[in-house]
Amino acid sequence: MSSVKKISAPLDKQAIISLNAGDEVLISGTIYTARDIAHKRLCESIAKGEPLPFDIKDAVIYFVGPSPAPAGMAIGSAGPTTSSRMDEFSPILLEHGLSAMIGKGLRGAKVVEALKKYKGVHFSAIGGAGALLSKAITHSEIVAYEDLGTEAIRKLTVVNFPVIVAYDCRGNTVYRN
Repeated sequence: MSSVKKISAPLDKQAIISLNAGDEVLISGTIYTARDIAHKRLCESIAKGEPLPFDIKDAVIYFVGPSPAPAGMAIGSAGPTTSSRMDEFSPILLEHGLSAMIGKGLRGAKVVEALKKYKGVHFSAIGGAGALLSKAITHSEIVAYEDLGTEAIRKLTVVNFPVIVAYDCRGNTVYRN
């Protein structure tokens, strides 16, 4: 059984290399939210040579479209969405400096290869626990694509956000093939 590791986001390569599939991790620092359409827009910007709306180098993207914040909270329920929906876009973002992603479920072979090639990591958060996960989010602000509503890209400040390393940078996974 692995012990809980505490890491700070953004994540440098040394932090990523220290992680192994199955590690329980608490993330503190800055992460960004993005789902399908936001991922598509980010990749379109890369293809056109346009600047991205946030610094992707060493960044962590959480696949979430949170609900509106209730009074006194930084954000509403913030549970992960299915990771495979971003498989088309993740290798491109990893190639351009993304360090980590947070979602739920399996990733495709091209994503696993990109994690190995670019030294990235994929975390899983517990699906169905969005209200609990939102308690680890202390600040939220929209930084891009406000027209997408709940799926706009947000910059989040997190403290001890609980995840598990689902895929490490060596291609190991917690999932059975």
